[in-house]
Amino acid sequence: MSGAAAVSVRGLRKSFSDKQVLRGLDLEVKPGAVVVVLGGSGSGKSVLLKHINGLLKPDAGEVVTLDHPVSRMAERDLVPLRRRVSYIFQHGALFDSLTVGENIGFPLYEAGDCSPAELAERVAGLLERVGLAGIEGLMPAELSGGMRKRVALARGLILDPEVILYDEPTAGLDPLTGAAITELIGEIGETTGATSVVVTHDLTAARSLGGTLAFLYEGQFAFVGSLSEAARQASPVGRFINAGGIDVRG
Repeated sequence: MSGAAAVSVRGLRKSFSDKQVLRGLDLEVKPGAVVVVLGGSGSGKSVLLKHINGLLKPDAGEVVTLDHPVSRMAERDLVPLRRRVSYIFQHGALFDSLTVGENIGFPLYEAGDCSPAELAERVAGLLERVGLAGIEGLMPAELSGGMRKRVALARGLILDPEVILYDEPTAGLDPLTGAAITELIGEIGETTGATSVVVTHDLTAARSLGGTLAFLYEGQFAFVGSLSEAARQASPVGRFINAGGIDVRG
């Protein structure tokens, strides 16, 4: 990759009908970095993620991912790029009619890059990595919420992505399961070197992940820095952080 940033967002604007969601976002994410996009519900966090891999097109501004101008690319040209950029959807987005093993292996099967035996070996290895060894034959309906998140993570890793986009990875989980998922996300970033952009409103997860915090407020980034720095701000970001009641001193 020739550019300095894995993801570059410049002047991003997006409206839906008469509701302006993003009002000129700017963000640079360096290769291998962890960026946590924090903000209240409905602040546009997931909308931002969907621009990074081209699921949405901006009204104005530009998004460059892995040196590709995704905001100006045709859908057919985005397919190979999306094999390098993994999107972990909030609710897992598993195929209900496929087994766990088939769900995880689907991206690699679709790419036609390996034999059935190699595919089965990759799937088994990824399930072991996320702490779910041996459940290839289960159906998504048989999984708990935390298990579905882990399976979605395994599927997101099967193509060895360079960028991983996490959409509310701890939403709907109990605190212990959420903490385990957050720890797994951190381990994935450390062991693969992938760039991670994590959208959340979970302050505990944000504290655990570390990295750079980007606080989205009224369609713009009101703060970019560390969580401890954010807590000291006499502004919406400081009020948001301190309302969470957790120790973020660093």
